[in-house]
Amino acid sequence: MINDKPNKTVTIVVEGTEHDWPKGDISYEEVVTLEVPDYAQHPEITYSVRYKRGHGNKPEGTLAPGASVKVKEGMIFSVSETGQS
Repeated sequence: MINDKPNKTVTIVVEGTEHDWPKGDISYEEVVTLEVPDYAQHPEITYSVRYKRGHGNKPEGTLAPGASVKVKEGMIFSVSETGQS
C-alpha cells in the first residue's frame, strides 16, 4: 500500500499555526512548547491552554500543567501567558 503510514498524524492549530502531530495524546507542556519553543528554560512562567474542536465527549476545555488530551484533526489550541506561578 502506497499511502499506508505507520505513524498517522493529524493537523492541529496552536495560536493560528498548523502543526502535524502524531495521533494520540498531547500534553500541556507539548502544546506550550509548540507556541513557546524555549518554554522549558522558563519554568517560572505559567500559561493558560484552552482547546476547541476536541473529541465528542470533551469538545472543548482547558489543559492544566501535567495534563494531556487526545488530539483530533483540526483541533485548535490557544496559549496565553498568565504570569508567574
